[in-house]
Amino acid sequence: MEPKRIREGYLVKKGSVFNTWKPMWVVLLEDGIEFYKKKSDNSPKGMIPLKGSTLTSPCQDFGKRMFVLKITTTKQQDHFFQAAFLEERDAWVRDIKKAIKCIEGGQKFARKSTRRSIRLPETIDLGALYLSMKDPEKGVKELNLEKDKKVFNHCLTGSGVIDWLVSNKLVRNRQEGLMISASLLSEGYLQPAGDLSKNAADGIAENPFLDSPDAFYYFPDSGFFCEENSSDDDVILREEFRGVIIKQGCLLKQGHRRKNWKVRKFILREDPAYLHYYDPAGGEDPLGAVHLRGCVVTSVESSHDGKKSDEENLFEIITADEVHYYLQAATSKERTEWIKAIQVASRTGK
Repeated sequence: MEPKRIREGYLVKKGSVFNTWKPMWVVLLEDGIEFYKKKSDNSPKGMIPLKGSTLTSPCQDFGKRMFVLKITTTKQQDHFFQAAFLEERDAWVRDIKKAIKCIEGGQKFARKSTRRSIRLPETIDLGALYLSMKDPEKGVKELNLEKDKKVFNHCLTGSGVIDWLVSNKLVRNRQEGLMISASLLSEGYLQPAGDLSKNAADGIAENPFLDSPDAFYYFPDSGFFCEENSSDDDVILREEFRGVIIKQGCLLKQGHRRKNWKVRKFILREDPAYLHYYDPAGGEDPLGAVHLRGCVVTSVESSHDGKKSDEENLFEIITADEVHYYLQAATSKERTEWIKAIQVASRTGK
């Protein structure tokens, strides 16, 4: 009987021989992890046994490269994978940890619907707390703040984070809030912005997190950016990134010239409504942007050249300027989710 598939999707993997990062289709099984060059491939490019392996997350071996996890096998071989965003990395980490634990205990992997209490600091689930903090209605309010002739967009203050924890009775006092906030920072749920908070996070201050209105932080997928005095052209360009992120992940995109398909990381923002796409293997700047205001998005069975793709789940975006983009999701459910999200953004965004 074949091992059960627990989770699958695109992750960026670091090469074991060359230090290159490439997107792979990754499949988590009960006893190991298989990775494929393409989702449609029949044979995996490699397999990582989980028995006796250890998992490290967050893995901060690569500086600015975020959302990385490391698996170390019994032969002391390190394998590095990078997710597209924080929640995706945490979902992989939870399942890999559970798979390793099941192997050690001689048990079968089975999902259980459980809720962890976050009333007491000892039992706080940082992932669940992070999602509560990001809630548009009841979460921590993101601000645009000015300091040292710089404007910090989509950011939080250290004192504001702890105010929120105390007011929601998630901690008993500010000292406890400081401890929880430092944990959020060390696990990558919060990032420092500005010299004051960065110096504290680097160990210069007594506590890595500062309970101060002058210490700025941000959610790693919030669309945060810092702007200084710049040209009008820069302001126009940055306007694309002011929108709130409502969906992100990896999709296949067909090139306009060569018609070849490549994995791209997509970030969907609304108000203004833009879909930016990036090289998932690295690079902070987008490869391109799709202005979604007034666009049409539909599911299709083949690309415009009439050729059917290896897989189904294609959809097309036609912009107001009549530019066509062909994208492919991994599953029918994922395609439906992207289409609905883009339709909402196109109606509400600028």
